[in-house]
Amino acid sequence: MGKKIIIGSDHAGFALKQKVKDFLISKGYKVKDVGCYKEISCDYPEFAKRLCDEVIAQSCLGILICGSGIGMSISANRVKGIRAALCCNEYMARMSRRHNDANVLCLGARVLGEDVALSVVESFVHEEFEGGRHQRRIDLIESL
Repeated sequence: MGKKIIIGSDHAGFALKQKVKDFLISKGYKVKDVGCYKEISCDYPEFAKRLCDEVIAQSCLGILICGSGIGMSISANRVKGIRAALCCNEYMARMSRRHNDANVLCLGARVLGEDVALSVVESFVHEEFEGGRHQRRIDLIESL
């Protein structure tokens, strides 16, 4: 495998980020952690921006985790070229990649159990964009 994945969180997502990071490494992914590095209150937009800049620069996937996933999703989607998807099940993760070419997965640590979160991550990182009719829609999104 060897694909690179960037991962980041705020304090509320820190513990789940550590589990997701270990899971991805065990599957052979190269993981870069852009913070946060402690469970001390911090501002999630800062870490969303760090991650998005890396995802754009390296043309890879990213995973952002906060308490609900909403703040990270909103922040990430403000960055040009980012298509962040807040997913709470495998179907959403698969479709976000297949049809929306999502390049950032957002998770809510206070919303998902660890097993569900890991299955969502696995679905997200294994899927590929289908292109075709979906590319036209991505182009429309990018033109907004």
